[in-house]
Amino acid sequence: MPTTKRALVTGVTGQDGGHLAELLLDEGYEVFGLVRGQNNPRRAAAEAEFPAVTMIEGDLTDPFSLTRAVEIASPDEVYNLGAVSHVGYSFKNPTLTADVTGKGVLNLLEALRLTGRAETTRFYQASTSEMFGGLDYNRPGAGYTESSLFHPRSPYGVAKLYAHWIAKNYRESYGMFVSCGILFNHEGERRGREFVTRKITDAVARIHLGLQDHIELGDLWPKRDWGYAGDYVRGMWQMLQHDTPDDFVLASGETHSIEEFLSLAFAEIGVDNWRPYVRQNPAFMRPAEVDILLGDPAKAETELGWHRDVDFQGLVSRMVAHDISLQQRQGAGSLS
Repeated sequence: MPTTKRALVTGVTGQDGGHLAELLLDEGYEVFGLVRGQNNPRRAAAEAEFPAVTMIEGDLTDPFSLTRAVEIASPDEVYNLGAVSHVGYSFKNPTLTADVTGKGVLNLLEALRLTGRAETTRFYQASTSEMFGGLDYNRPGAGYTESSLFHPRSPYGVAKLYAHWIAKNYRESYGMFVSCGILFNHEGERRGREFVTRKITDAVARIHLGLQDHIELGDLWPKRDWGYAGDYVRGMWQMLQHDTPDDFVLASGETHSIEEFLSLAFAEIGVDNWRPYVRQNPAFMRPAEVDILLGDPAKAETELGWHRDVDFQGLVSRMVAHDISLQQRQGAGSLS
């Protein structure tokens, strides 16, 4: 009888962490989740949704806690999804972003190495399309690939680029099985409301139910390569089942503007003209914006057999439907 695999997931309380915990449990793994602090506001929800996941307290900025977590979990696979992951927030707190999102990866890799698990544990690093920064000197007009040049335009992107390169360095220096997933924007019903897609679908649901009358946003013209988080998390897992460690872009291969997202979201509630409901607020505009991000997932599709099940319209539709249902349940709960 095969031995049950063990996985340690940082960022388990986030969007991708939730999808990944669900996938790993379905695959028969014993799952351990790293959670920061005793009063983590998301911990209770994660424990309620995934009672089979063993939570371990730790912090990516605390090497000792990571060593302890690795010793407890004794993982066959580590998925590093933990980060200060909001681009706008990274401009306000660049030092924290560097410490968690960048140096935290070094701390976790060192924890594996110093506990003697460098040769036996497979490591996934959550890299990001924000490392490209919307500037491509190699393939103008085409999607970014694993070999495209990087030019991050936010503290978040810069920190992720350090994390990406230190992960590759440990793969090359110590022979560790380290794969980096360069994921383009991926959204879903687990997305935090501080992110523009979920902010839009939550507001559309509330407008539909008469709970608010408008939404405030920053720039509407940037274009992103958007997909469904559940599809992309499956790609993470596939990377660690692959024969050799490598870097892979996960993307849809198409871009859509925030205006397009708004249009589809409001169409879900029967509103053809969304503009009267949207106000632009300079407070939500970034010091340096990325115009367009477009990925080329050909390598992942060919070598991993990865594919997407949810298209852009399907993504928007399921997010709006979820938020309408959520608001209705919360409203019913407040009346009970």
